[in-house]
Amino acid sequence: MYRTNKTSFYRIIACLFFLFITISTQADEKDVFDRIVKITDNKGTIYELLKNLSDQSGYLFVYDSQIIDNNKKIKVPKGEYTLRSAIYLITGNQRLRIDLLGEHILLRLSNEQSDSPIAGREPVHHPFFTIKGSLCDKETGKPIPFVSIGISNTTIGTISNQDGVFQLTIPDSLRQQKVRFSHIGYESMELESTLLEGKSLDFTLTPQFVSLQEIVVKYTNPVQLLSEMLNHRPVNYSFTPVYLTSFYREGIEHRRRNIDLTESVLQVYKTGYDTNAANDQTKLIKKRRFVNRQQTDTIFPKMRSGINSCLVLDIMKELPEFIDPDNESSYTYTHKGVDVIDDRMVNIICFHQREHIQEPLYKGELYIEKESKALVEIRFEVNPLLVSKATHMFVDKKSAGLKIDLQHARYIVSYKPSEDGTYYINHVRGDIEFKVRRRKRLFNSPLNFWFEMVTCKVDTKDVQSFPRNERLSPTRIFAETKHSYDKDFWENFNIILPEENLKEEIINNLSEIIITEK
Repeated sequence: MYRTNKTSFYRIIACLFFLFITISTQADEKDVFDRIVKITDNKGTIYELLKNLSDQSGYLFVYDSQIIDNNKKIKVPKGEYTLRSAIYLITGNQRLRIDLLGEHILLRLSNEQSDSPIAGREPVHHPFFTIKGSLCDKETGKPIPFVSIGISNTTIGTISNQDGVFQLTIPDSLRQQKVRFSHIGYESMELESTLLEGKSLDFTLTPQFVSLQEIVVKYTNPVQLLSEMLNHRPVNYSFTPVYLTSFYREGIEHRRRNIDLTESVLQVYKTGYDTNAANDQTKLIKKRRFVNRQQTDTIFPKMRSGINSCLVLDIMKELPEFIDPDNESSYTYTHKGVDVIDDRMVNIICFHQREHIQEPLYKGELYIEKESKALVEIRFEVNPLLVSKATHMFVDKKSAGLKIDLQHARYIVSYKPSEDGTYYINHVRGDIEFKVRRRKRLFNSPLNFWFEMVTCKVDTKDVQSFPRNERLSPTRIFAETKHSYDKDFWENFNIILPEENLKEEIINNLSEIIITEK
């Protein structure tokens, strides 16, 4: 039976309160950097003048903003220059090292400036190194959230946050490996990890449009695609337990201001895809919590079951009713078209509840890989037209003087293949928003709960269930879980970096961090 009881599924997911690098020949680089470019608009920021060079040459610049100040206003002589001379002129640094990386030009300090050891001092060896950066759309310049960033042919990785910003910590043993960036609808990119070490760089991803010549125009039966996806579960997903090292965070916002943020590293004992998510186990490795409540606050919400929601939202393990191909009495399925991820075609299946059904169900999109039939991503939400009817499914307790209405409940779930082709849960995100009004008050205030978990590493060897005394209850109020805190908090764990607004909240409220002992 594929079908999960509709009411049950609401409740269990509700949070109750790059580029392939080869060594370019010297002649190739020389041809590029000896090209003639014109500087006609000679006043502006360094960013604006470099963008003009990018428009003329067709190459995008990648550099550390701590080395080159984007916003510095300059004036340079007009005229014709070689691309190399123009770069030196605009940056004002003749000692920059300029490297050609496919469609990117990497600007960095020369080896003599950045890599040579201080006289009389041995170079320090670190077991890990870190790369940082941001990702945006090449055409629009807008940040790209939830980009998968990982070491090629490994299960080590993370994702970009909603600002497109990321940080990836890499074991030194993988220093020679490539870092891969991938997202549905964009061309994937690979870069040598050592070229990015210790830098904060801005990258662009190119939208990838599917040529009509690549598509055989024929009717695609969406229900048949669903059946094929489910029939291929034994091939595409692991039916043996694995360990997932995961980064989990949850937050509560009231009046668009973050009032409670909890971040943690978890180890997840993930059972096979033929068992219920209730058999999955979690163990807490690290945790910290920031609280930013003012005396004027009169609403003190709490989130329960955020971690459990992430486990249950492993859709291919806990199959909901909208993935049941025999459930056409409740849902309508349509084939929206095709897209790409990592140069692989994916079919897009849309689903929404039938009009005669008056109880709130779901609507969304499934992204199913064309060749493997694997589900690689799903985006869905409670039907916006009937969402207020589901309020009681998401609220456990409330004060008598409050009126609460659910505004939306949206989810994103993605899967990522390992080197052997097995797909593992990669990222889960949930956003649940209410409007809250106190009795005898005219105005509503928004109250938003959100949670997300990203898989940073998969281990398949010597996997055993956790001892009972080490298990974390995934249905409890996680923010109130006691755990020791250390100042060198994340060490070498991969995390999702806080968005800019959260970063400001954390910096401004360090004194309010909740430090508890086991």
